[in-house]
Amino acid sequence: MSTTDTIATTPQAKAKVLKPARKQVKAGQVEKKETPQTGKEYNIWYNKWAGGDREDSYSNKVKSQTRCNIRKDVGYTRANTTGIKYCCLFFARGCCPYGYECEYLHVLPDPATALPDTSKDCFARDKFSDYRDDMGGVGSFTRHNRTLYIGRIKETGDGKETEEVVVRHFKEWGPIERVRVLQHRSVAFVTYESELSAQFAKEAMACQSLDNDEILNVRWATEDPNPTTKVIEKRRLEEWGQEAISKKLQEGGHEEFVDAVRSIKALEEGVVLGDDEDALDEPQAKRRKVDPAQSAPPPEQQPKPIGLLSADTLEGLRYFAEIRKRNGAVTSRGGPKVLGDCWIMGVTQRTNYF
Repeated sequence: MSTTDTIATTPQAKAKVLKPARKQVKAGQVEKKETPQTGKEYNIWYNKWAGGDREDSYSNKVKSQTRCNIRKDVGYTRANTTGIKYCCLFFARGCCPYGYECEYLHVLPDPATALPDTSKDCFARDKFSDYRDDMGGVGSFTRHNRTLYIGRIKETGDGKETEEVVVRHFKEWGPIERVRVLQHRSVAFVTYESELSAQFAKEAMACQSLDNDEILNVRWATEDPNPTTKVIEKRRLEEWGQEAISKKLQEGGHEEFVDAVRSIKALEEGVVLGDDEDALDEPQAKRRKVDPAQSAPPPEQQPKPIGLLSADTLEGLRYFAEIRKRNGAVTSRGGPKVLGDCWIMGVTQRTNYF
């Protein structure tokens, strides 16, 4: 087992004018090869057949016929003029036949550029609330996942040599923060500095090979159970959120956001903001302390129960007694004693409404 923190740089597109994106393949050049299916039912959620042969489904995978070459394939497309921020999925897979006519970007995703919709990945595909059972697919919007699981690696040397091979192939798609190789298990975990780079690398390296003509199994990694890693990731997310909020405040034009933050802070401190908008500019009139004795209305005094009857029952009896008096009805029939508006005879209570 080898665990190493590796910071790798990736060849970024130059800031000067890009060349037109080349057409990676010709129309109809890529032949779609599928392994024979033995299942009886097609699962539209997992996009595969269910049942049939119980062998490892990934052993039947076919090696990808194309691969993206960043140095040759990066260029400008129509998306550079239309303002679309999403990358081309087929460009990442190395099989886009449109080139400069493509409606999506043919460049690596820029972590500094925020996507219009955080519920979509860098290819404009909708994320889901949870991951698939096989940890494949687009991913989930409930977790900021930057780590990829790389399986079915053919190891020809020690863990250090395997790690160098993994870094060399995966650093093309973005800066790498950490690489972990599980020796003798043919498994590696690659953590990128940006989630966008991980999304691009997952599609670019799917069914590709390293140096030994293997077919890689690339999917999302599950959450690291290491408590130290959880603390570091939580701190990183908090710092990232603070930076995003500070950036928005510095840009200006977010009065609604500022008012919302001010209201939340006022609730935490137990104060009430002034209702007058003009008074918000004055520090003294901006807020007033909440007096618990004045803010809460005095509780209504409930009549004390008499005997076995509750206060609500006595109140109802008094109401019906007033109606009887207004209608001129007889107030009593004699015999039992009268206590207030209710009849009490020993332990048993009876109420006369007529």
